[in-house]
Amino acid sequence: MAFDNLISLTFSENDLATIDQAIQTIEGILSGKTINLTPEQRQQYGRIAEQNKLFVNKAKGYMEQYPQHVPGFLDKAEFDKDYAARQQIESRLQRLGSMTEQLSDTKVLLDHDNYHNAITFYRNVKFLSGENVPGTNVIYDDMKQFFVAATPASGTAPSDNGQPSA
Repeated sequence: MAFDNLISLTFSENDLATIDQAIQTIEGILSGKTINLTPEQRQQYGRIAEQNKLFVNKAKGYMEQYPQHVPGFLDKAEFDKDYAARQQIESRLQRLGSMTEQLSDTKVLLDHDNYHNAITFYRNVKFLSGENVPGTNVIYDDMKQFFVAATPASGTAPSDNGQPSA
């Protein structure tokens, strides 16, 4: 059965160096400015939903319009600073999220192509080994370890159906 290559691409050394430099630049700018929460802290603070973002926007608008109603114990300058930084981060997160999704999706297709080509190679080596083609038994014996499945009676037994065990 012929296999269709889902994706084909290459990155030049210059491409990779440029990407790495851009990432390094971003990391340098963010160093000391961003926080890395623990899973427990992420659970504790969570994220505000879109409805709550609208609420915050509405409150900001009213605070601007009616400064006399802002309580004295609320640091409005800090609120404004946090609000502006949040907006600045959100737009960049959306752009980076889009790039991350594109890279991830591309990697999925590359993984798919690589896996199916590896399976094709393995099946061919298995066939050649069965035909006693010199040098193929070593390759087949080394690769068949990925195709061992557990059986209730003996613990493990080869399940050489061409699909690696989970």
